[in-house]
Amino acid sequence: MKNQVTGASRTFVCCDDAKVMAYYSLASSAVTTNTAPGRFRRNMPDPIPVVVLGRLAVDKSLHGKGVGRALVRDAGLRVIQVAETIGIRGMLVHALSDEARDFYLRVGFEPSPMDPMMLMVTLRDLVNA
Repeated sequence: MKNQVTGASRTFVCCDDAKVMAYYSLASSAVTTNTAPGRFRRNMPDPIPVVVLGRLAVDKSLHGKGVGRALVRDAGLRVIQVAETIGIRGMLVHALSDEARDFYLRVGFEPSPMDPMMLMVTLRDLVNA
């Protein structure tokens, strides 16, 4: 939450009464063109403006129930809204495990050609999701 206080990111939390059940954070960033998949970098400046989806987590009791997918969708809608005001190419995530990477691939992210644990999804794909 330190990044929330300093303005470096915004965190969104789902609670059941007083218990945190899931959360994610968003922050602004940029990636160099050589780290982005082809569709992501096409006709883009270097660096490419993005929103980072960070620290997405879901309580184990909710795994496999669509909560993670719903959080990614919620984050995507927020990115779409922000993109109406500032230039953003899409959303980026740094997967912390192979399981997380597989999840992000299933929800439409593409891996970086430089780092298979860095995945991106274009704004257009977020709109069409």
